[in-house]
Amino acid sequence: MTQALARFQAFKALHEGAGCFVMPNAWDAGSARLLASMGFQALATTSAGYAFCAGKRDSFAGLSRAEILANAADIVQAAELPVSADLEDGFGATPEECGETMRLAVECGLVGGSLEDATGNADAPIRAFADAVERVEAAAEAVKGKPFLLTARSENYLWGRHDLDDTIRRLQAFSEAGADVLYAPGLPDLDAIRTVCREVDRPVNVVMGLKEPSFSVQQLAEAGVRRVSVGGSFARAAFGGLKQAAQEVLGQGTFSYAQKAMTGAELFELMSDGRPDERT
Repeated sequence: MTQALARFQAFKALHEGAGCFVMPNAWDAGSARLLASMGFQALATTSAGYAFCAGKRDSFAGLSRAEILANAADIVQAAELPVSADLEDGFGATPEECGETMRLAVECGLVGGSLEDATGNADAPIRAFADAVERVEAAAEAVKGKPFLLTARSENYLWGRHDLDDTIRRLQAFSEAGADVLYAPGLPDLDAIRTVCREVDRPVNVVMGLKEPSFSVQQLAEAGVRRVSVGGSFARAAFGGLKQAAQEVLGQGTFSYAQKAMTGAELFELMSDGRPDERT
């Protein structure tokens, strides 16, 4: 059994089990190793987290497909866990380009990836219904029979379109088009989450850590959620820690932040790959 197939089967089993699991989003190889060492069963990538670390904005124009897939490949290599990638809008104007993105994702060793129906155009932020469905169909066809779970995203609530009926309609159509997992980031409350889970026939992903309100894993599981991700919030938490440390040094001239930091020994061990310590 190939490594990718074994990871895919483990990933698929997580979606078929009872309750829900947390799939945190790593932004580089180091964060992937740390998260993998802590007992999580699968990882996701984050375009936002990667963009922050690359000194770029998280946007359709800010990151190329090649950059996103190279970052995802680094994370796959760093963690012996299933990895699902944030593949934004599929990096193409046509359904065929979306399919090509999914094919390339499989070649990277990814066992999952998401496709969203946002356009990146503030004047028309959500794709027309038929266009969005066609793109999911092309993506699903591209990975048919391959060790890959396709997540289809309805972005309405991230772009000010607070229309639960249309969101559910899109998710149901994405399911019929071949998506394995469904995702509507930004749902406003547990009632909306519960309704989505009840009205679709695929596992539902919910993101936490972006904004309030925040719900516990237990609350989400009781609402019918199968998978929880954190988007770029772990990366933002890391940058928040860096900012606080720097503010202490600049403002107070003290270094107490180091008391909460991971030790060098911990990090050397985590990043060693079993090699002996070569510090001089």
